[in-house]
Amino acid sequence: MGGLRELAAPFVTPGPTGVAVRARLKELAVQDAKVLALVGAHLGSLASRDLAVRCREGLEHSAETWAVRKQALTAESSSRWAGSITKATHDQWALARRGQLAHIQGLDAGVRALAHRLSLPLGETGSKRAPGGYRTRQEWHAKTRRLHLLEDRLDKARADREKGVVHVLRGGKKLARARHNLQATGLSEAAWRERWEAERWFLAAHGESGKRFGNETIRVNPDGEISIKLPAPLAQHANAPHCRYILTSRARFAYRGCEWADRVEANRAIAYRIHFDVTRGRWYLTASWQIPPTKTIPLTTALADGVIGVDTNDDHLAAWRLDTDGNPVGNPRRFFFDRSGTSQHRDAQVRHALTRLLNWAKTCGVKAIAVENLDFAAEKTREKHGRNKRFRKLISSMPTGRLRARLTSMADAIGIAVIAVDPAYTSRWGAQHWQKPLTTKNRKTTRHDAAAVAIGRRAQGHPIRRRTAPPPHDRSDRAGHRTGQARPGTPGREETRPRVPGPRTRSVPPGSGENAGDQNTQHRSGRSAEHDSWQQDSLPLSL
Repeated sequence: MGGLRELAAPFVTPGPTGVAVRARLKELAVQDAKVLALVGAHLGSLASRDLAVRCREGLEHSAETWAVRKQALTAESSSRWAGSITKATHDQWALARRGQLAHIQGLDAGVRALAHRLSLPLGETGSKRAPGGYRTRQEWHAKTRRLHLLEDRLDKARADREKGVVHVLRGGKKLARARHNLQATGLSEAAWRERWEAERWFLAAHGESGKRFGNETIRVNPDGEISIKLPAPLAQHANAPHCRYILTSRARFAYRGCEWADRVEANRAIAYRIHFDVTRGRWYLTASWQIPPTKTIPLTTALADGVIGVDTNDDHLAAWRLDTDGNPVGNPRRFFFDRSGTSQHRDAQVRHALTRLLNWAKTCGVKAIAVENLDFAAEKTREKHGRNKRFRKLISSMPTGRLRARLTSMADAIGIAVIAVDPAYTSRWGAQHWQKPLTTKNRKTTRHDAAAVAIGRRAQGHPIRRRTAPPPHDRSDRAGHRTGQARPGTPGREETRPRVPGPRTRSVPPGSGENAGDQNTQHRSGRSAEHDSWQQDSLPLSL
């Protein structure tokens, strides 16, 4: 056990701090779509220009330079549009910095893995903790060249980070690269151009508390009427006073509509974003606002009614309910989802699986769900897993981040706590200690089901290993001692079985167990020198 890493303590994850709902803008007039495209393109060009200026500033950014940029944008739009653009620019630059740090960490992990494997003799086998040497001389030579390539990339990335240089592309790198290979993507140049321009539009406005309906730039009243403050160069398209344009379409939020209406009527801040889906040819309005985070309940309170342990896999969630003592209750449940198709389809599949899981938790009366605190950031490198492409693809496709975020948000809405546990050894120890005992003739327990039990027990503070019976021989009660799963510290946990009236076995007639009261009277040699922890006290065979 000396080689095992230290396990982190389980904790209750905090709830969400924001809400976002989306509605489709149906029956939008042709003139409305034209005006939205003009506004989006104009503000998008301003956002691209501001992002370029911010990237050139690097680490030299200050409040004074921010004010200068905002003042320059205000002349071509408005003060509120300029504030939204500069705020989005800072968020995008900060996101690029975080991605840059993650890239450096990945390169560093790859360099260390390559250096370790190159230092080993050819053909040396690896272990579960570290890979072995390379198989052939040719592979060793190719990896030597790759090591120099990764070291060069790492040096450049570190130099950029020290200078504050980030590489950001509005519209997305994936779509930009598709321009060089339109035949593979199945897009024509005109279709690609339409999608590229739509992705670079900017139609987002931050809310303001105390202002009318919570937003002065993109305003939506309680009846769903949408009006937009036009930038100064597009003021000739206004169809309402104060340089505003009112859309013919009405917004209807099916999800959290009452909560949104309450905020609008109270003039509380709501941020809006208008987006055009080129593939479907539809316009959408997204409303978002901040909510006070839910107060995190103590771990013991969340576990008062038991817990459901959930093991995350590439195509399903394996779940098992545990009582307060850590014993599996009932049968395991599996909630499948499909990872094929578009990102929207995959997201919907994960959401449906979580909905079924939470509905089952409500039916069971459980107030806590235990999941692994997974993070595959350092596990996806090809330098670590080598030719095992199937495993690399598997862990790369598991929706760990999206599933964790959605589960936290959905569970908070119905009052269920989410407990994150250390994922170390849960699959291995679960299969070792729980898979075989929980398998019956009518129930086939998988390795994932056993891992769910291990996750739930770790959240409760129980050891994953089951309490085993004492050695079956050289004990006074032979092989008859119990294997209960009582909580550590429970009174009477190591005591004898409760007194049961009547004969212990069918072969012992009533009244024939008088000498069993004190087994020392049977003159067993060394009987009193037994270990106290497994010593069987007096228990009459009959009354």
